[in-house]
Amino acid sequence: MAVGKMAVALAPSGWWRRWRRRLSAREVSRMLLLLLLLGSGQGPRQVGAGQTFEYLKREHSLSKPYQGVGTSSSSLWNLMGNAMVMTQYIRLTPDMQSKQGALWNRVPCFLRDWELQVHFRIHGQGKKNLHGDGLAIWYTKDRMQPGPVFGNMDKFVGLGVFVDTYPNEEKQQEAQKRRYSPGVQRVFPYISAMVNNGSLSYDHERDGRPTELGGCTAIVRNLHYDTFLVIRYVKRHLTIMMDIDGKHEWRDCIEVPGVRLPRGYYFGTSSITGDLSDNHDVISLKLFELTVERTPEEEKLHRDVFLPSVDNMKLPQRPESEAFLLSAPHNLDLCGCP
Repeated sequence: MAVGKMAVALAPSGWWRRWRRRLSAREVSRMLLLLLLLGSGQGPRQVGAGQTFEYLKREHSLSKPYQGVGTSSSSLWNLMGNAMVMTQYIRLTPDMQSKQGALWNRVPCFLRDWELQVHFRIHGQGKKNLHGDGLAIWYTKDRMQPGPVFGNMDKFVGLGVFVDTYPNEEKQQEAQKRRYSPGVQRVFPYISAMVNNGSLSYDHERDGRPTELGGCTAIVRNLHYDTFLVIRYVKRHLTIMMDIDGKHEWRDCIEVPGVRLPRGYYFGTSSITGDLSDNHDVISLKLFELTVERTPEEEKLHRDVFLPSVDNMKLPQRPESEAFLLSAPHNLDLCGCP
């Protein structure tokens, strides 16, 4: 609702005239601000079943016009590599060979339950299987660390969600006369997720299959409508959904219980191209804090952890000295800069 319309709607109201006489100017301003927030949809909104509400966290969100991103020291977001700000999107990599770029939030996230909505676009000139490599969304201990995993470091600590557009394993199988049966073949583009405590390497030759928590096919390339991905982390339950059909409906992709992620990590997104390429664009990132009721038993079970892990999935242990460094508390400086 526009401010002008709000004022018109309030002015003739009898209850407003009566209460205005009893309120101070500051109290009137506060009430107007609350009404404006509710009218504009910026207030808390109930989502899903049960008592779950979401609140947009602007310090972890990004949308047009991207003011100051990549140029101002006061910006909450940093660019890395070949990433560049355009008027309608942030391009992580252009449709050119051997490029990599990233976008990282400067503020560590200490939310317990959250939902990240990613509006993105992947497009280019390459024909079928002659494009690559995809993009990744991160929630990790380290930020701004270039590397081979979709433009980020290998052996990361945290969560990675990959939108992989090039089937490396399929090419290997063709060369080796297909080591796997057709029943387990994956159709690309493909979305997968991985939790790492810093001990695992992402296997490029097999498209991350040995360490993936789950995945699904997602035809996201060269579409003429908006594509979205949502990552939800509630009560140690990781859910990944997508809206890629132009129907404005979420479709399930990955659901994994027992995921333990520490607080104080950073959100980011990155991309890389090799011999093959694509434009990898991010239009917006919106993080919502989810308020969820917990029983006393759940409160005991959901205590903070210091290293990422997944129930019923054994991750290799790091040496004690490295594990101590990885679990050391973060500097609480809101900038979060390295």
